[in-house]
Amino acid sequence: MTENTAPTGADSAGSVGPGAPERAPRRLRADAQRNIDSLLEAAKAVFAASGVDAPAKEIADLAGVGVGTLYRHFPQRSDLVKAVFQREVDACADAAPALAAAHEPGAALAMWLHRYTEYLATKRGLATALHSGDPAYRALPGYFRQRLGPALGSLLEAAIASGEIRAGVSAQDLLHAVANLCLPVADEGAAYSQRMVALLIDGLRYGASRSQSCS
Repeated sequence: MTENTAPTGADSAGSVGPGAPERAPRRLRADAQRNIDSLLEAAKAVFAASGVDAPAKEIADLAGVGVGTLYRHFPQRSDLVKAVFQREVDACADAAPALAAAHEPGAALAMWLHRYTEYLATKRGLATALHSGDPAYRALPGYFRQRLGPALGSLLEAAIASGEIRAGVSAQDLLHAVANLCLPVADEGAAYSQRMVALLIDGLRYGASRSQSCS
């Protein structure tokens, strides 16, 4: 393919310029990263709508690349599923420090819990693969806990310290509680889960207000 053979490092006269060998690979890496990002975003959408067994062409078409590009970056379907899972976990975890820097502790925690709720909706599209028993996915639950536990923990500690959220609740408690609130309910969509999580957050605040007023 042209994109694999084009970078030779030679100038128009056939000689090799001192900067050419470095410029071309950087350009290819940027192109490859754009393709990967497009494929992961497309796969997330397709998996959510059609499940993890959706045709490769559907994913490639949505990403605007060829099927060959999809298989070059993700030779096995499990490679793509894992990459989508890890990308969404990383995005959710990385949102924690950004929210903490921009908002008061209680608001940052609430926003992150709603962000986590959105992530769980994406994860639902991967459920068939993640619960298949395939050894390829064995490390993913640990990755989930390793990344999201500390991210939520830092927000929760700050909100408790500020007096905005009741004490006695752990990050693991909230991860499980929100996950349970996001279980599918007949005739209800993602908005229902967000409303339930908002009620959970209100409950955390109510406990903090009551303890402060009694102190």
